[in-house]
Amino acid sequence: MVEFILDILLVKSMYYFYILKCNDNTKYCGHTNNLKERLGKHLKGRIWSTKYKRPMELVYYEKFDSRSQAFRREMQFKNGKTRKETMEKLISSFPKAKCQGFNSHSDL
Repeated sequence: MVEFILDILLVKSMYYFYILKCNDNTKYCGHTNNLKERLGKHLKGRIWSTKYKRPMELVYYEKFDSRSQAFRREMQFKNGKTRKETMEKLISSFPKAKCQGFNSHSDL
């Protein structure tokens, strides 16, 4: 039993910075510790900021070891002067195949 508890404590959470392309051609970025669940909430209209921008698709994400790292990455785009240009470069260089598993909406 003690070993099981230690295993749980040693499991490291992964955090994500992500970018969604919305139906009005705008981009939305955020961070989460469960990318699939968060995307499902966006797609079902449960997130206020993207509720009326559906349908949307995941076009980019990065993994981080801590929430603060993912949050800092998000803030670079929400507060940066070069946000649009940098975001477009990231999206165009990101392999679309990496997002396919997340963008298949049937199991969300």
